[in-house]
Amino acid sequence: MSNTKDNFNVADLSAALNAGDRADLVNVLKNKLQDLTGKHTNLLENLTPNVRKRVEVLREIQTQHDELEAKFFEERAALEAKYQKLYQPLYTKRFDIVNGVVEVDGAVIEAAAAADQEENKEAVEKGVPDFWFTAMKNNDVLAEEITERDEGALKFLKDIKWARIDNPKGFKLDFFFDTNPYFTNTVLTKTYHMIDEDEPILEKALGTEIEWHPGKCLTQKILKKKPKKGSKNAKPITKTEQCESFFNFFSPPQVPEDEEDIDEDAAEELQSLMEQDYDIGSTIRDKIIPHAVSWFTGEAAEDDFADLEDDDEEDDDDEDEDEDEDEDDDEDDDDEDEDDSSTKKKSSSAARKRIGRAHAADGPAGERPPECKQQ
Repeated sequence: MSNTKDNFNVADLSAALNAGDRADLVNVLKNKLQDLTGKHTNLLENLTPNVRKRVEVLREIQTQHDELEAKFFEERAALEAKYQKLYQPLYTKRFDIVNGVVEVDGAVIEAAAAADQEENKEAVEKGVPDFWFTAMKNNDVLAEEITERDEGALKFLKDIKWARIDNPKGFKLDFFFDTNPYFTNTVLTKTYHMIDEDEPILEKALGTEIEWHPGKCLTQKILKKKPKKGSKNAKPITKTEQCESFFNFFSPPQVPEDEEDIDEDAAEELQSLMEQDYDIGSTIRDKIIPHAVSWFTGEAAEDDFADLEDDDEEDDDDEDEDEDEDEDDDEDDDDEDEDDSSTKKKSSSAARKRIGRAHAADGPAGERPPECKQQ
């Protein structure tokens, strides 16, 4: 089959997105819709009158379905907004307890008793130390981003919040920090701009510029090299390099304005980085913020691991069934003549390959990462 204008081709969509111009995207979609409309018209004309009438009724049913679906999306958005407001008082209570603003029943007496003792003149431990750092560290996706150098700074993290944004569509994450020796910012923000939230296409991501204290930048490391022998300059050569850090999260990958500025390999790498960046952001939004205490205790990590084990067991069961079928095929083949057996084995092998490709094409039922603008 030709990969020309008859097919709705992601590459064409990507070409428009690479240019950084939504107007191009709209034009591509219009052109494709016109092509598809012409193709569908030809299909209907080739149907018999009775079948064509049935298809028309089916299209009317589809229109009714689409209208209901539109109402579903509208009501879902309203419902999410309603419950986001209901969550806020709970998040405020969590903030107060975590940061020692208020004390819980039973802990007040203990704290007061400790304060009265002369040997404990130092400040009594307040709240839940390292709460957000520990919660993030217990999540596999975030743990891969946190380096040992990051840990000290993340222990000053007081709260994380998220909110939807409407113009443009998307969401933002706010990270609230206590005064610390690493940077002067009290809030670091990460914003995701989406072209369409229901079927998300990530347009771009923006992050706060971190104002590092001198010598405290965690996203760079300073290398000192000895000068070459015989060099007139006897001073060590200083070189600054980027290094791995969670705080690179606030310097997300950017799509070039001109698609000619990037080749195919670089475009694939950029897409991978953008998908990884979105994965981190959506993990914080959907898992860490609503279930922070479960991640702090490690319970949520155990649940995630249990889910993975269940998936692995299902995959193992499927493999066992395939092996049993293969054994049955082999037994049947042994009862046939050698020539017939050879022919049947080839046929069976080809069939299994086709099945394998079909299963490989079926993705998981979970949330898909968004398409990225530079595709």
